[in-house]
Amino acid sequence: MKTIETRKDVELLVEQFYTKVRAHKDLGPIFARHIHDHEWPEHLEKLSDFWETNLFGVRKFKGNPTQKHLAVDNAHPGGMGQELFGYWLQLWIATLDELFTGDRAEKAKDAARNIAHIQFLILWKAQHKVQSEF
Repeated sequence: MKTIETRKDVELLVEQFYTKVRAHKDLGPIFARHIHDHEWPEHLEKLSDFWETNLFGVRKFKGNPTQKHLAVDNAHPGGMGQELFGYWLQLWIATLDELFTGDRAEKAKDAARNIAHIQFLILWKAQHKVQSEF
C-alpha cells in the first residue's frame, strides 16, 4: 500500500470515496438531490482542492462548506442527523484504508473526524435554534 504523496493520490481518494457515497442507500439520495450528474466533475475537483489544502497545506480550496451543508440540511426532511455523518465518516475511513497508509492517511482520517463533528454540531445548533423559536 502506498502513501498519499500527490494531487493525483488525493483525486483517487476523493473519486473512490464519492463513488461509495453515491451508491450508499442513505447518503446517495441526499447527494443526488443536490448535485446533478453533470455537476459531479466540478464537485470532485473542488473537493480535491479541499483535501489537497488540508493534507499538503497549499491554498487551493475556496468555498464555504458550512453554508453548503446548512442549505442541504434545511432541504432535508428532519435535518441531517448524526447517523448520516457517521456513514460519511465510515466510508471515508474505509476508502483511505483500502488505498493508503502513512501519516497523511491518518491526518485525513483525523481531519474527517473533526469535520464530521463540527459540521454536525453547527447543523444541530441551527436546527435547535429554529425549533426553539416556534
